Amino acid sequence: MELNKYIDHTLLKPTASEKDIIKICNEAKEYHFASVCVNPCNVSLVRKELKGSDVKVCSVISFPFGTSSTEVKVEEAKKAIEDGAEEIDMVINVGKLLEGDLEYTQNEVSAVTKACHEKNVLLKVIVETCYLEEKNIADICAIIEKAGADFIKTSTGYGSRGASVEDIKLFKKYLKKDTKIKASGGVRIREDAETYIGLGCSRIGASSGIAIVTGK
Repeated sequence: MELNKYIDHTLLKPTASEKDIIKICNEAKEYHFASVCVNPCNVSLVRKELKGSDVKVCSVISFPFGTSSTEVKVEEAKKAIEDGAEEIDMVINVGKLLEGDLEYTQNEVSAVTKACHEKNVLLKVIVETCYLEEKNIADICAIIEKAGADFIKTSTGYGSRGASVEDIKLFKKYLKKDTKIKASGGVRIREDAETYIGLGCSRIGASSGIAIVTGK
């Protein structure tokens, strides 16, 4: 199985230097990964480094906690897109979902989806499954599909755990449309990636992309 185009090659550490960002861009170009995923402050640099390649520029939004207001998330997404982001990974306000404020969550996801789609940019919605019960997953799947977002994504990698097989099975159970799935958090070896892809994932978020595709 060719795994390279499933990989969002990711560097989100707060200590990442310009040299580190350039390095992952070069790696992504060499291995023809799907995208390079970085914090918003690094989007302009990534756009420059990936120019002319087949690798997309991806930015996280309200990362890793998702606690910015909806208005701030929209503006952060717009700025990242202006800087060159072709894909956005946005963290929801998990607390609002857990307390059952589905109207807030719907408005949030819909607003960011609109900002992205107006510029033909993909939106992946990070739901942080480590905190969610099955009912919450059912709710957020319905919200994402109503908003028309492109992907549901398991995790930030900063929660109590990353993706799990059970997460993906629940997504598949409750997604009724063609919303795609991204597994992230703790995916470090080829076997894990192949398992998630076999379950129906279209993307894998990982800082270990090279190890995943080479098996080394």
